[in-house]
Amino acid sequence: MKRTMSRSFISLILAAAFLLGLGLLCLRYVKDGDMWANQTYNQHLAFGKGLSGAGKIYDRNGTILAQSVDSQRYYNEDYYTRLATLHTVGDGSYNIATAVQTARRAQLVGHNGIFGYGLPESLRPKGDVSLTLDADVCAEVYEEFAGKKGACMVYNYKTGEVLCMVSTPSYDPQNVPEEIPEGAYLNNAVSSTYSPGSIYKIITTIALMESGADIENMTFTCEGERDFGGDTVTCLEEHGEMDIYQAFAWSCNIAFAEAATTAGAENMQRVSESLGVTKSYLVGSVRTAQGHFDLSDANDNDLAWSGVGQYTNMVSPAYMAILCGAVANSGEARLPHYVQGERSGTTRLMSEETAEKMQDIMRYTVSDYYGDTMFGGLTVGAKTGTAEVGEGKEPNAWMVGYSTDAEYPLAFAVVVEEGGYGFYSAGPIARTAMIGCAQSLGFEG
Repeated sequence: MKRTMSRSFISLILAAAFLLGLGLLCLRYVKDGDMWANQTYNQHLAFGKGLSGAGKIYDRNGTILAQSVDSQRYYNEDYYTRLATLHTVGDGSYNIATAVQTARRAQLVGHNGIFGYGLPESLRPKGDVSLTLDADVCAEVYEEFAGKKGACMVYNYKTGEVLCMVSTPSYDPQNVPEEIPEGAYLNNAVSSTYSPGSIYKIITTIALMESGADIENMTFTCEGERDFGGDTVTCLEEHGEMDIYQAFAWSCNIAFAEAATTAGAENMQRVSESLGVTKSYLVGSVRTAQGHFDLSDANDNDLAWSGVGQYTNMVSPAYMAILCGAVANSGEARLPHYVQGERSGTTRLMSEETAEKMQDIMRYTVSDYYGDTMFGGLTVGAKTGTAEVGEGKEPNAWMVGYSTDAEYPLAFAVVVEEGGYGFYSAGPIARTAMIGCAQSLGFEG
C-alpha cells in the first residue's frame, strides 16, 4: 500500500513538473517567438523564400531602401545608397548582424505568434520598418571614403537617433558579388575596435582632472621628445610651453604622456573603465564591440604612451560617438538607435562639471585651431587622432566630436583605416557627415 502511494505521489510530481514546463514553454513562445524566429539558425528563412514577400524598409524621409515586388527583393535604385546602407538594411544572406533584415526579419516577413510562418504568404501580417537614417547623407559620406576602409557614425545625443551610419568595405545587395570583400559583413561603426591614437587624449584629460590636478594652472613643455620610465616618448613638433587648451588643440604627445603619469596608472585605469571604454553598449538591439584598456602589466613608459592613445588601447567608433555625446550632454550619454520607435537608454559617464570643462577644451580646439568654417558654422568641439598600427601600415585617421547647437545636437566619430593624419583624412568625412545630418534636421548653413 505504501509503495502504491509513493508511486502515485511521484507520478503527481512528474505530472505537475510536466505541466509547469509546458506552461513555461507556451509563455516563452508567446513572449519570445519573434526573437526565436529571428535567429540565424532558423532554416526556414535561410532556405525558403526568405524576404521575397517581406515588408518595406524606409529611411527617415520616407525613401524606400528595400521592398519586395513580384516575389523579388529590390533595393534602392541609387548604387551608392545601396552600398552606404548595406550594414543597416542588409541583403538576403542574414550574415550582417546589424542589419534590420537580420534583426527584424520576423516582423518584415510576417511571423505570427500562433501559426509561426505557417500562414499563406498572402495572409501574413508583414510589417514595414522605418529607420532614423538619412540615406542621402549616408551615400555622400560613403563616397567621401573614396575606397578607404573605415566607419562613420553621427547621432542625435538628445534623442538617440542615428542619422548616419556607414561602414566600408561594402558591396551591392542588389548584385551580390561572388567574392565578398574581406570584412564586408562587419559593421565597423559598431562591431570593430581600433587603436585610438590622440582621440584618447579626451579620456586622459578627464583622468587628469579627476586625479585632483589643477589643470587650469598647469603648463607643459615640449622639446620634441622626453624620457619617461627610461625610454623616449616623441612628438611631431617642438611645441614649447603650453597650457592644457593648447596642448589638446596641438595634440602634443609629450604633454599627454606627462598628463597620464601625473594622473597615475590607478586613475587612468579607473577613469577609462568608468567612462565605459571596456564596456559594450546597445545601439538599438545590437551590442558594440568592447574596447580595451589594461595597465596591469604596464611600466612607466607604457603608462605614458597610454595617455597618448598608443599602448594597447582600443575603442569602437560607436563608443567614441557615445562618449562625445556625453561630453556635450552634461555628462549623460543617450544610447543610439537606428530603427524608429526604439527606445534608447541613458547612462551617466561623467559629472556635469567634468563635461563642461571638457566642452571648453574641445571647443577651443575647433574655434581657435581648426576653425569654425570647417563645419559650416555649427558650434563644434572636436579632436583628431593619428593612430600608429605598425606592421608597415599607414596610421589610422580619426576625428570625433559634437555640436552644441540646440536644434542640431549631434555627436560623431569617423575612422579611416591607413588614412594618415586625422585632420586631412577623417576631417573631410566628418564635415560632410555633420553638415549633412544638421541639414536633415533643418540647418541652413
